[in-house]
Amino acid sequence: MGGCVRVESNQGVATVTIDNPPLNVLSARVVKELKESFSQLRDDQQVMVIVLTGAGEKAFMAGADIKEFPEWLGNMDMKEIVRKNHELFAQIERCPKPVIAMLNGMALGGGCELALACDLRIAEEHVRIGFPEIKLGIFPGGGGTQRLPRLIGASKALELMFLGEPITAEEALKIGLVNKVAPKGQGMEFTLQLARKIASYSLKALSAIKEAVRYGGDHPFEMGISHELELFYQIFQTEDAKEGIHAFIEKRTPTFQHK
Repeated sequence: MGGCVRVESNQGVATVTIDNPPLNVLSARVVKELKESFSQLRDDQQVMVIVLTGAGEKAFMAGADIKEFPEWLGNMDMKEIVRKNHELFAQIERCPKPVIAMLNGMALGGGCELALACDLRIAEEHVRIGFPEIKLGIFPGGGGTQRLPRLIGASKALELMFLGEPITAEEALKIGLVNKVAPKGQGMEFTLQLARKIASYSLKALSAIKEAVRYGGDHPFEMGISHELELFYQIFQTEDAKEGIHAFIEKRTPTFQHK
């Protein structure tokens, strides 16, 4: 994979790095390469967890490429451009493998929306996160109005989008926008440790957890419980479940084969 996205794999963890200097903006090329990368990683049997980050220290992703915006004005084709962004975010959100965003710099606009599509978010202490679109006379159009309220509540989400001011990593932690805050320069080490721990568990069970949570967010509670029951039954029939249960009884560390 060349161009704006790099992929490296080690110990069951794939690291996807957006390298589109100076601020890793979400250009059409980045969208295309990210979609290709996640498609390949979905089918890679050696990868259990995916870490998504940006190159450098300035930005995870500083939003969409505003230089492309003048071409969108009065252009009906812009719907197709934005739809491709939505497809990418949905692809990441529905990936059967855990996806962790490691925010190593600003995550603004489309960059924040990209992070919201991931399962977990780790931010270095210098990170700034927010939705500045209102200052351009527009609003978040990459799923931000839908995913952010579901994560932190409607009132706080509206505040962030109405004001357009970025918040600190610590503020993001307090409202549940990020899961952990790491010291500057140590975010990747912290994230990889977390990712490797998750990767040591059964991918079958991890995928079922993602599926159950995602399904529950889109359906009534009773339907969510019913779907959870079906998934729970399916997981109990796997080789990993047999290994995990026997290992516990035998007081040893399980060796999962993701089968």
